[in-house]
Amino acid sequence: MKKFFYNIYLWLVAIPLSAILTILTSILIILIAPFAPKSHLAHLIPKTWAKLICLLLLIRVKIFGIENIDTNQSYVYISNHQSIIDIFVIYGWLPSVFKWLMKAELLKIPFVGWACKAAGHIFIERSVGIEANKSIAAAESILQNGISVLIFPEGSRTHNGKMQRFKRGAFRIAADLHLPVLPITLCGSFERLPRNHGPKFTYGTVEMYFHPPISTDNKTENELLEKAWNVVASCTPAGLTAQ
Repeated sequence: MKKFFYNIYLWLVAIPLSAILTILTSILIILIAPFAPKSHLAHLIPKTWAKLICLLLLIRVKIFGIENIDTNQSYVYISNHQSIIDIFVIYGWLPSVFKWLMKAELLKIPFVGWACKAAGHIFIERSVGIEANKSIAAAESILQNGISVLIFPEGSRTHNGKMQRFKRGAFRIAADLHLPVLPITLCGSFERLPRNHGPKFTYGTVEMYFHPPISTDNKTENELLEKAWNVVASCTPAGLTAQ
């Protein structure tokens, strides 16, 4: 019965209001972000949007390990990627000012893609090696003065809730710039919206764990990748390890 009433609320209230909020937020970012793309004000707009979306969807977020983050330090944040819900949770509750390294296809989404470009997020064309290298160079150029970058090193959302292999890009950036990698584990967002299930949200809790940063000193890219994968997987529920 609860699920029945939630679905009615979802389609009549939550999804329409979320769509309106997304359009209004995108327009605001397009107008403001180009003048101060790295400012806390420009970052506060999508942060507020993300929290409101979670509130509308009746998704509660629990945070662990916030003491591991120094907001004056630039990090290469990496996280497992369970569902679209991850975007809202990370945007809403990650305390640092950061830029996403995201797929170029997202530029095609009306309003959202335009807003992300205006905000200075970095787009990567994964199928073109030269363009991918340019995107990584762009990410390296913003990693200073407490500005961080966030990457989903799996490259795409999981199909079944299990963590996939990590790609090397995030760890190349961290190693090149000698910046710490700060792993994030997300639990529960797959259950809130599994991939390829359409807009079939379910209410509930998402947990976000901020792990201690991993130093790049005396570590190769492969060593960083393996260490980060193990850390992220270490507190996922049973069954969320690699296939």
